[in-house]
Amino acid sequence: MAKRVHHPREDAEFDFILGMSGVPVLAYFTGTWPKAIEPCRAMDLVVADIADQYTGRLTAVRTDITRCPSATKRYGITGAPSYVLLKEGEMVAHRTGPMTIAEVREFLDDHL
Repeated sequence: MAKRVHHPREDAEFDFILGMSGVPVLAYFTGTWPKAIEPCRAMDLVVADIADQYTGRLTAVRTDITRCPSATKRYGITGAPSYVLLKEGEMVAHRTGPMTIAEVREFLDDHL
């Protein structure tokens, strides 16, 4: 994925990105277990496109469940891929499973 999507390596970095963002955050949670790898890789391109389309209105963060266990627990993530839309650190929307670009746009537009 391009640099326009943040990739925190640990919970502290995830929290730092959240705190520094002046716009809502789309936290995209990924997994590395066999059943999650392909759907998560497919969503990488979708999230990168969304980050481009919502430049200045949204911060995109690709969050590895195993690297950010506290964030994963905090937002009730139980599967991957999962998406959490955060405003000022508070969850305003949550979805799990692969989505098309149109579905992600609808998910965001309902809450931005």
